[in-house]
Amino acid sequence: MSARPTSFEFPNFFVRALSELTIEALQEHFVAWGVKPSHAAPVLRAYYRSGGGLSRQTGILFPQGLLDRVERELPLSGSSLLVRQVSEDGTTKLLRQLHDKRTVECVLMPDFRGGRAAGCISSQVGCAMGCDFCATTKTGFERNLTSGEIVEQFLTLRSEALATGRRLQTLVFMGMGEPMLNLDAVLAAVRRIGANELGSLGWRQITISTVGIVPGIQTLANAGLGVQLAVSLHAPDDATRADLLPMGRRFKVDEILAAADSYQAVTGRPVIVQYCLLQGVNDSLQQAALLAQLLAKRRMHVNVLSYNATGLSLKGRSYKPSSHEVAELFVDTLRSHGVVTHLRRARGPDIDAACGQLRRREAEPTS
Repeated sequence: MSARPTSFEFPNFFVRALSELTIEALQEHFVAWGVKPSHAAPVLRAYYRSGGGLSRQTGILFPQGLLDRVERELPLSGSSLLVRQVSEDGTTKLLRQLHDKRTVECVLMPDFRGGRAAGCISSQVGCAMGCDFCATTKTGFERNLTSGEIVEQFLTLRSEALATGRRLQTLVFMGMGEPMLNLDAVLAAVRRIGANELGSLGWRQITISTVGIVPGIQTLANAGLGVQLAVSLHAPDDATRADLLPMGRRFKVDEILAAADSYQAVTGRPVIVQYCLLQGVNDSLQQAALLAQLLAKRRMHVNVLSYNATGLSLKGRSYKPSSHEVAELFVDTLRSHGVVTHLRRARGPDIDAACGQLRRREAEPTS
């Protein structure tokens, strides 16, 4: 297993950014300013619901000059938009630059039903997991994101959705990084994003994905949030999985599914199994049958994903997406065994929409 990501020290101005603050933390600032702490929740609520701004058109009466002082003394954001790409299918990919010049990706995907959109956000700068078909892993791991940097991605996507007449309906931690290796910050962000008093997205609208970090799954279950869990399985057998995902050598398929069973028992939420089809690697009917055998008696849903090519892998391979015909046969096999299965279309292939592609394509500024 790769070394656990180290912490990162931030300058004081950044730690005070609104995105980093809980209601209680902002209350402390207000008390120091001689302002009633009861104003903290409405200020943060306005900040979250406007997508990271402090609009004066909220209908809430604040003390004169309070919002101006908040903007002056507490930065609204510790990151900024560096690159924005829009696909022909409406998918929007954003590259945000953090205060230390590192960059992180998030994506907004319009729902096929009008007025709604889904967001995908990152939990780390880079990734240490080494998954062979993923673009993010090619740049290695740099650092964990803070809870505020995670929140800012959510706020950016909410603002993007509002600008196109849509509502950000769901959010998945399925971008750069492994959420279970930055779980403290992820949970802190989720509490602010999902809670009614701030982001009000709702726990059931949030999905946290993992390559199968079993202790992290257990910790997430014990957090009591009831968010959705997604497990990136990508192979039904340990040998194929370990070849694709180095973490497969640490946690076996049976261990991961047992942890997922436990998560369902604690939360009552069906676990999502993510399975990215790779031509000639994990897309045979035999592998479909083995996956069906593993899941037939489990109340789990399978998302069969189409691969966005990312060039040569760390092992020098060039993976290709399975054909539509093979994907349909794979899905049909699962469904014939009673496994709830969804075939997901590739989104934004013309804008480097796979995790880490845009960041890798852009020249990284030096610190």
